[in-house]
Amino acid sequence: MTVEKSDLEAKLREIQEVVDETTESAKNTGIAVAVGVVLLLLIVFFLGRRKGKKGSARVEVYRLG
Repeated sequence: MTVEKSDLEAKLREIQEVVDETTESAKNTGIAVAVGVVLLLLIVFFLGRRKGKKGSARVEVYRLG
């Protein structure tokens, strides 16, 4: 059994295609997760900010003397 150059090239092309597909899939998933995390942080930030303004009491300090 002999291994031809064309056999090696075909197998390497096949491996490269699988690697490219996996890389593209991982990038898309990573971008989606990053966008989701940013949106979640923004929602939490604005809800906390709203609650803080809603429940804050105003205190006036007078200086005597």
